[in-house]
Amino acid sequence: MKWYLIPSLLFLCLPAKSQAKLNFGIEIDALPYITGGWFAAGWAGKDVWRVRMLATSVHKPDWSTKKGFYNHDILSYAIVIDRFMQDDWKGWWAGGGLVYWKSNISADQSKASFSNYLFNGSLGCNFKIGRHFYLSPWAGLSFKMAGDTDVPVGTKTYNLPSINPEASLKAGFIF
Repeated sequence: MKWYLIPSLLFLCLPAKSQAKLNFGIEIDALPYITGGWFAAGWAGKDVWRVRMLATSVHKPDWSTKKGFYNHDILSYAIVIDRFMQDDWKGWWAGGGLVYWKSNISADQSKASFSNYLFNGSLGCNFKIGRHFYLSPWAGLSFKMAGDTDVPVGTKTYNLPSINPEASLKAGFIF
């Protein structure tokens, strides 16, 4: 199955009796830009449900990486389902989904690449600014499910932590 068919299949699971129209939006997230990376996300949804697809590049700060390792760069792709507590995509939301991380990391003047699959759970709150714009502070945890372990980097061995916390601020536009 092609990965881009997943959002279509997920929408088949949304409540069938709803008369709400399908809405679309885009988001950016401050954290990747602060670290020198980038972020792109799009979403579609109806009622209190939405499906987000995102891609991002993050340069993880050395202080947040296991001692002895540096230049941890992550290229990430995710598909997440969110549920809002009220209509019109405002207020509190909770979501979860699957994430793929492709990482590069350095130690002892050596570099290594590895990849992991994670499950992410997030909680946030959308504050509407006018009809089309919103800000959404959020926090989440990503749990490592599968992928590379015991990655040799120079004379050291790296393992991605089992739990990876994150928090940031999103800005979004609803079409």
